[in-house]
Amino acid sequence: MPFVTANGARLHVQRLAAKSTEPGPEQPTVVFIHGLGWDSLASFYFTLGAPAASAGCHVVTYDLRGHGKSERPAHGYTLGDAVADLAGLLDELAITGPVHLVGNCFGGTVAFSFAHRYPERVASMVVIESEPATEAWSVKLRELLGNATDHLLHPEVLNWISENRGAHTARRTVAAGKIFTATTMATEIPRGPLLGEAELATIDCPVLAIFGSESDLVQVADRLPRLLPSCKVAIIEGRDHSVLAEAPQSVRELMVPWIRRHRPQHSAVGAPEAEGEGER
Repeated sequence: MPFVTANGARLHVQRLAAKSTEPGPEQPTVVFIHGLGWDSLASFYFTLGAPAASAGCHVVTYDLRGHGKSERPAHGYTLGDAVADLAGLLDELAITGPVHLVGNCFGGTVAFSFAHRYPERVASMVVIESEPATEAWSVKLRELLGNATDHLLHPEVLNWISENRGAHTARRTVAAGKIFTATTMATEIPRGPLLGEAELATIDCPVLAIFGSESDLVQVADRLPRLLPSCKVAIIEGRDHSVLAEAPQSVRELMVPWIRRHRPQHSAVGAPEAEGEGER
């Protein structure tokens, strides 16, 4: 089932079946949520997806609307839309029990909001270089996405990126710039809905927050345990915001034991019948 229509959008989905044959409770389901712009399900499919399946988890990866092979409507990009997309995706895949959410950057923000909206559907979370949708997040993201929309496709910017970061990064930058200019993503996402301290305090599932020690977001690591009742922070030394791409093994070594430790009492259903359902 490489495509699913959820919340009115056609989403590209890839799944991996759990490989473990060890006796015990039913295998849990892990749902991976990628970041904004040039990101796609590939960032997880080729880093954490296979290790999660080898550890005995059913894996779901999908392209957010507007990204990868998913549909790119002109409108419909609030955080609320992203949460509704995920809920609809799980419904369409007949996954009814609690799942583990693993989100990178904006994907983690979606996970926070989903856990607030649907606490009964989340067994645990692993968020990588991410923060919840607070007012401070909204202000920062509005400026970041506004600048991206205004400047990413300028020839001088692309020339600088190509010369300093390489042609591959320049091509990904062009792809991200086209997403922002062709949709209302940059203006809709910062609107939220936003979460205050009272709303965040209701997220009581176990949360593992992973940051690079050189990241601008490392300051968030000090605040999260005060805002979330069951949050643990892990810092990967010498890495920045690209910690998933730079140190996937370190992230895997944190993620797999966390998921094993927090298996839901009632596992999700709707597992794929065969590994790698659908081809990318």
